[in-house]
Amino acid sequence: MSGALLSASARSASFLMSKTKSTTSVNEAPNQPEEEEVETTPMAPAQDPPTKATRCESIGNRVDSTISNFFYAIGTFVSSRPKLTIIVALTISILCAGGMAKLNTENRPEELWVPQNTVAEEEGNAFLSFFPPTSRFQSVIVSGGADGGADDTNVLTKDNLIKIMEMHQSIQTTNSTYEGQNYTFASSSFGAQDGLCTVAGGSCSNFEMNPICLCLVISPLKVWNYDLDKLQSDDDVMATLNTYGKEPKDFESVFGAPKFDENGALISAEAISLSYFLKDQSSLEGGSTVDPINEEWEESVFLATVESAQVENEGGRLNFAYLSSRSFSDEFGGAITGDLVFVQVSYVIAFFFVGATLGSKLSCGKGSRWAMSLAAIFLVALSTVAGFGVASLFGLLYGPVHSVLPFVLLGIGVDDCFVIANAFDREREGVARASEDDTSLIKRGARALSRAGASITVTSLTDLVAFAISSSSALPALASFCAFASINILFLWMLAATFFVACMFIDEKRQRDNRRDCLCCFTRKVDEVEDTGSKEGFLSRYFRRYHAPAILSRPGKMFTLIFFSVLFGLGVYGTIKLPVEDSARNFIPVDSYIKDFSEAADEYFPSSGEALYITFTNGEEIYKSREGLATLDTRLRGLSEEPPYIAEPNDYNYQNVMAGLKDYLATDDAAAIGVVTGEDGWPTNYEDFVATLRSYAQFMGPGAKYAQDIALSSDGSDLEALRVKAEYVRLTKTYRGEVLDDASRQIDAMDATRSMISSWTDLAPAFPYSATFIAIEGFKIINTELYRNVGLAIAAVGIIVLITVANIVTALLITVNVAFCIIEILGAMFALGLVIDSVSVINIVLAVGLSIDYSAHIGHCFMVKGGTDNDARATESLADIGASVLNGAMSTFLAVAVLLFSKSYVFRTLAIQFALTVSLGVLHGLILLPVLLALFGPKPFASAEPIKEVSEGEDHVVKKESISPMNTAHETQHEVEVGEDAFEENTA
Repeated sequence: MSGALLSASARSASFLMSKTKSTTSVNEAPNQPEEEEVETTPMAPAQDPPTKATRCESIGNRVDSTISNFFYAIGTFVSSRPKLTIIVALTISILCAGGMAKLNTENRPEELWVPQNTVAEEEGNAFLSFFPPTSRFQSVIVSGGADGGADDTNVLTKDNLIKIMEMHQSIQTTNSTYEGQNYTFASSSFGAQDGLCTVAGGSCSNFEMNPICLCLVISPLKVWNYDLDKLQSDDDVMATLNTYGKEPKDFESVFGAPKFDENGALISAEAISLSYFLKDQSSLEGGSTVDPINEEWEESVFLATVESAQVENEGGRLNFAYLSSRSFSDEFGGAITGDLVFVQVSYVIAFFFVGATLGSKLSCGKGSRWAMSLAAIFLVALSTVAGFGVASLFGLLYGPVHSVLPFVLLGIGVDDCFVIANAFDREREGVARASEDDTSLIKRGARALSRAGASITVTSLTDLVAFAISSSSALPALASFCAFASINILFLWMLAATFFVACMFIDEKRQRDNRRDCLCCFTRKVDEVEDTGSKEGFLSRYFRRYHAPAILSRPGKMFTLIFFSVLFGLGVYGTIKLPVEDSARNFIPVDSYIKDFSEAADEYFPSSGEALYITFTNGEEIYKSREGLATLDTRLRGLSEEPPYIAEPNDYNYQNVMAGLKDYLATDDAAAIGVVTGEDGWPTNYEDFVATLRSYAQFMGPGAKYAQDIALSSDGSDLEALRVKAEYVRLTKTYRGEVLDDASRQIDAMDATRSMISSWTDLAPAFPYSATFIAIEGFKIINTELYRNVGLAIAAVGIIVLITVANIVTALLITVNVAFCIIEILGAMFALGLVIDSVSVINIVLAVGLSIDYSAHIGHCFMVKGGTDNDARATESLADIGASVLNGAMSTFLAVAVLLFSKSYVFRTLAIQFALTVSLGVLHGLILLPVLLALFGPKPFASAEPIKEVSEGEDHVVKKESISPMNTAHETQHEVEVGEDAFEENTA
């Protein structure tokens, strides 16, 4: 079909350049009453003295003529062959949709929201090459005070501890089943290693042949070796608990809000923490990391056990807050999936709104267009699946945030449909349906698309370019999302100009033949009311009689300029204040148990933060700097209050195999592993050092808890790397009543950590690694990404508007209008408590694309309204296309309004920002821009239509203006190129 359209367009251009004979008579269709000339205002172009056009005006006229000719040719082709057009459009779209079979789904955050080729990525790859991921994390925070008693805040009573131990034993011993195989956390017997837990030493206070002692568990229950009988027989549990650490800071990692007596002995705590680690058995499937065996255990054992304990103690003395490795994907994915029903609801709402406003009747009667409402929704759906298919063929990744695209496409697509339908109606002003034969309808369809084509091209092209600019983003999710959007908008534009126009033509024939809406096989009774042509709708009359006079009066212009100046000032203030924040917590649904865990962790363990691993490489350099490495903790002290915000090292947040080995070599037990040391207390050469370290840190060795902190060569003869574990303090802040991770301090912590480690020139080569670094790299660039992408998008939009609107002044006014709108949206985000994050940055790019629509339609319509009175031209522009713009905006707003009830942060943020975009975009497009055009607007195009005279009280134009030379040329070309066969085919 595209080849035929291009061929028709080429023939049109060739014909118009060569055709010179008079074409006036062609315009008179059979059985059509003679048309009277319209009464025009004194400012109509026909009555103006001729003036020579400037070079810019001449270029603009040629561009306008070219675009108009192109769409007239397409409109002629589509209107002559509507059924063929629909079949070809459906065929091409379905074939393109087949590409979705190659949809590249990606759910890993590090592949979506992390800039590629960053320092953090290099550090992460290096770290994982030495220390592959080994564990999945599960944690429970048990707190007291559930029933509000005065002494209930102390969780360290014997009864409470027994309940907690019973929960632990259930976690340790309960089976999970996956594919017929049973699995437990701990091994069936000591040394069997058939359990799911990460193997490590040091989990029990006294080593014994108990399988749990070989599992990595961090819990104060270790003081009883996780034995319920020992706890029940303990007459002084507080004395036993005090053996957990040597000084108060040793207790802070597992006891929440601990209290000590004057001697430093633990006397109470409001919470305790239990952490369990599973061996990582994950694999990559379809863009997602899956670990089915562990995920099944987490769901059927860990989560089920803790939830059961919570239910049993409901209203009692204990509270349980818990988290599993699968929790985030369960809760976030569940929120997204559960809220996808809103997509269906939004399309239903859009259908009813479009059906109620696209035609002239709400009921399914004469003038209604409910079938066209269905066609509009089908157009959006067709464009969506076709665009997704093509994007998939290009290998673009599809992430969770792409689920908002249907809302974006719904807003853009419905807006185009309103503009096209409005053009069909405007071209029937003063013409009764009964007077139109098929030839006249084809001509009207061609003129309608010629009228609307330029307008939808301006908006579609600017939307497409705005998204295409951002497809170069360093954030993969943003880049892919914008690439998807660009492809889908291209399909929207092509199908609107072909598929929807063809449907409109068929619907116009239905209405002419007095057939029923949706049930077109049935003919309704002949309406006795005389049809005198398309009537101006309620909104158009509002714009002409009330809206335009109010804003275009002298006081109205002054008030408008003052109001928008104040609004812009507030926008600038809010934009400057708008922060970049780590809003990862906001992705958690408000009713999720993860939120309870985060709040408990903030309250009871404020000093516990993200783990930091300092990795040292080159075994020989490590041996040379052995003493400095063993005393590394001295270099990390005093750094908790300022960057790099590293917590004070203690036995539970700091782990250094070199310090452990040094202490061990100083004991008499060192001889048990055959160690010969020199005067400095270390092995005398590198080979002996590696052998000693290997024997010390093996799983059954005295330093078993360090087994995963060293990386040896395949034969064990060389030390490739070792890691030292430290911990950051919890870097959070309260922003407008909500606890957020402090992105600014996280960036400072990461940068300061790297600077500190690079300054250790006396130690072995080293680099830092933290799981959060890769996300923090995103925080560093997201602010730059936002303003760079938005700035480039607005600049590109300005160029596209200049090319398509073909007038410097109008293009400048539209571009400035959009830029002001975006600044005000950013300011409103600050006022509403939103922040710059991975979700809002996508929606701001969307705002550029959507807000241009409301202004571009008005600006282009202004250029095709003739006369020298800019107030009259602005009024006519609002009366002509203002209703379409407002209806398109309302349909978008109603479609996303349902998302305000979503539990998903992605959808809620989308709804808020869409509401801001629609509201401010409409205000700028329908109020500020008309005022600016009235004050500074340029001359109209040479092909502009005269201003129509509408008498007071009329709701439609009775007299139709004489057909312009441009339209006459269009229709002559149609008669010659398409021929009578096309009419006969259409009639048949």
